[in-house]
Amino acid sequence: MACWRSIVSVAVALALAGCGTKLPSLATVPGFVLTDHTGVTFNSESVLHGQVWVANFMFTNCPGPCPRMSSQIRQVQTALDGQSIKLVSLTVDPARDTPEVLAKYAEFYHASPGVWYFLTGPQETLNHLDRDVFKLGSVDGSLDHSTRFILVDRQSQIRGYYLSSDVDAISRLIADAKTLLKERS
Repeated sequence: MACWRSIVSVAVALALAGCGTKLPSLATVPGFVLTDHTGVTFNSESVLHGQVWVANFMFTNCPGPCPRMSSQIRQVQTALDGQSIKLVSLTVDPARDTPEVLAKYAEFYHASPGVWYFLTGPQETLNHLDRDVFKLGSVDGSLDHSTRFILVDRQSQIRGYYLSSDVDAISRLIADAKTLLKERS
């Protein structure tokens, strides 16, 4: 029953996200520690505290949706350039996506330093974030992952999910991020 309520909550949030209404708070993202594409420890409470941010799950040798998703995140980066937003791409393939591999991927997609982070770390931590926090799937070695983007506000509240294959997903994500950037913390 709790799973059904989660699905209904996400569906309602997705429906409301484009209606000009206040974006709902869906869940809280707790602090986490991983490693970024430069090999530096990434403490979400230090880097993301007080920031609006967008997250997604991907892997660098993905033959499917990841290149499209990374191009879409680049569109978000370009559209919100100079605004206080962070972008976070978390790998579902921590065995292969080392910081060195992620750094090359970040360079390929022109990730702005200090804005767009590619993260890796222990599979257990990534799995907890994917399954329990963002409620998108599991980092279990299968490399199967969600193609949704997650919008998080300054108080670490998930405020929206955006399916990357939806025609208007990126324009809605950008518009909703701009709305959150105008909100007072």
